[in-house]
Amino acid sequence: MNEPSRADPRILFAAERTLLAWIRTALSIMGIGFVIARFGLFLHMVSLQVPAERVHANSGLSAALGIFFVFTGAVAALVASLQHRKFLATLAEADIPQNYSTRFTFFFGIFMGLLGVVLAIFLLSSQT
Repeated sequence: MNEPSRADPRILFAAERTLLAWIRTALSIMGIGFVIARFGLFLHMVSLQVPAERVHANSGLSAALGIFFVFTGAVAALVASLQHRKFLATLAEADIPQNYSTRFTFFFGIFMGLLGVVLAIFLLSSQT
């Protein structure tokens, strides 16, 4: 009589849900960073429209803080993807369903992280 398989694909799917949650968090942080970086520009534009009311705009601080947020989100996506890849290496082959590719979530996380780095570089270069 054959012993029942101890393979449990729920472990893999839980790990993928965790990675995708980290990617969502990273994208949220990058989005907030973009808004913060551009908020200083918005305040500067408002101050030009209404010169009688002096709007105190410090676009340099806003841009720096926003770029920091975008870069932090990008690093979070990259690190989460690398940790996910390391975890997958510890799983038994039986825990991964047949014909299921685990590469997509890893490469998607890396792609999102690299896009965040590109966005941070764009924001940094647009400040000069």
